[in-house]
Amino acid sequence: PYYVDINQNLFLEAYLHSSDPNLVLFVDTCVASPTPYNFTTVTYDIIRNGCVRDSTYGTYYSPYNHIARFTFSAFQFIRNSPLVYLRCELVVCRAYDYSSRCYQGCITRSKRSASS
Repeated sequence: PYYVDINQNLFLEAYLHSSDPNLVLFVDTCVASPTPYNFTTVTYDIIRNGCVRDSTYGTYYSPYNHIARFTFSAFQFIRNSPLVYLRCELVVCRAYDYSSRCYQGCITRSKRSASS
């Protein structure tokens, strides 16, 4: 666990351990929850499907494709729940494969039209 104050900036780094230098690491989704067992009911999206949902989220330059660096401000859900659990989903792709998920960026689902 990390102990931080509210609104303190958190800096995170994900590192892909691989001998293949042609792999890219992409942060697809990071979701926060007040419980470590449920990331679907009461959650807060920091980034989802590559789309930034939290205004404090930011990325940092990395000289290596296999390292992803990002930041966001600490928060709490409610006063009675001072703990926040984070679950991130990262994607590994081949470098320079521009059709891969890593190079698509933010993906928004198209809305379905309701027929009568």
